[in-house]
Parts: sequence; C-alpha cells; structure tokens
Amino acid sequence: MNKDVIEVQVRAVLPLEGSFAVFLGNETKVFVIYIDESVGTAISMFMRGVSKERPLTHDLVGHLLLAFGAKVERVVINNINGSVFHARLIISAENELQTTRKVIELDARPSDSIAMAVQQSAPIFVAKKVWDSVEDVSETLAQIEKKGLEAQQAAEAAEEEGDEEDDDIEELSDEDINSIAGLEAGKSDEEYDDGFGGDDDDEEGEEWKKADG
Repeated sequence: MNKDVIEVQVRAVLPLEGSFAVFLGNETKVFVIYIDESVGTAISMFMRGVSKERPLTHDLVGHLLLAFGAKVERVVINNINGSVFHARLIISAENELQTTRKVIELDARPSDSIAMAVQQSAPIFVAKKVWDSVEDVSETLAQIEKKGLEAQQAAEAAEEEGDEEDDDIEELSDEDINSIAGLEAGKSDEEYDDGFGGDDDDEEGEEWKKADG
C-alpha cells in the first residue's frame, strides 16, 4: 500500500444504547465510528471467536466468497462526508487453475467492511485525508479499558473469596462507557444509508466533540 493510506486495527467494539462504537487505530491515534447494533454484535462475535448455531449474514457472505474462490483482500475507509464515513471493499478471486486473478472493488458500508475484514483476517486501511480529519480518542479508550480491567479484577477477587453475589458485578456497563466517553446513543446505519450514490456507499460516524453518536 502507498503512503496515502494508514493501516489500523479494531481496538475495541463497545455497545451503546441502540448502537455500537467501533474504535479503530494504531499506536499513534485512535478514532471512533458508530455502527448499528446488529453489525456491531457480529464484529464483536468474530473478534471473540464465538461459534454460532446457524450462519448469520456476514458468515453467509464469507461462505459465498470461499465457494467461488474469492476472499477479502483489504478494506479502505476512503472518505468522510460531514460525519458520514465511506468505505471500499477489495475482493480478489482466482479461477480453479489459479492462473487468473481478478480484483474487484465494491462500495460498502464501513460497518459491513470491518465485519468482513475481521472475519477473514484482512487488513483495514484508512485514507490519509480521513485519518488527518478525525479526532484522536486514544485517551478516552484508555480510560474505558482501565475501568473494564478494574471491574474484571474486582470480579475475579470476589470469585476467589467465594462471594456468591459476584454475578452482579459487570465488567463494563453501558452507563460506565457513556460516562467516561461522553457518548450518546448513535444513529443506526439505516438512518444514514442513502443507498448507492456516486462513488461510495454511506456509513455513520459522528464526530466525538458533537457526541451525537
């Protein structure tokens, strides 16, 4: 990849009221994208390796790609329009003899793109112009992670002491997240989705300062 993009990882996927906050970044910067609850749950399950009784939507897409000898090469979050992020899903496919390789670039919501990338262990990139425009929330994420660790340690200590009420201890509640991060419930993807228009598909993503989710 060239210098116009920066590789990022999914640092955290946290539930809010009716939506999820996905934290993306690297060792120098972290930013947040708000996505709808169903896709947020899917990403979280892929990250934790949770098995499912039946394939869900992103599982089905992954199975279809595999059946046709295709895979997700990478995801690029390539634009931001106001508070709405745009992404491209790059897929490669080979014929049965592996003599011909075709690369396809598709419009896709960042939420779906991230879900597919996590499922298939594909890299995620952010265009430099997007990277430079988003606010760094590294400190906020560090506070959330610290509080979650403290809650986990408290739960483990209670379990060691034989506390029968340790099930009442939550690792990190929605109220805790909102209190630390100053977040409000985010809009769903459908509220942002204008369908396929122009070169990119729409995706939510509120600026942190506005805290509109």
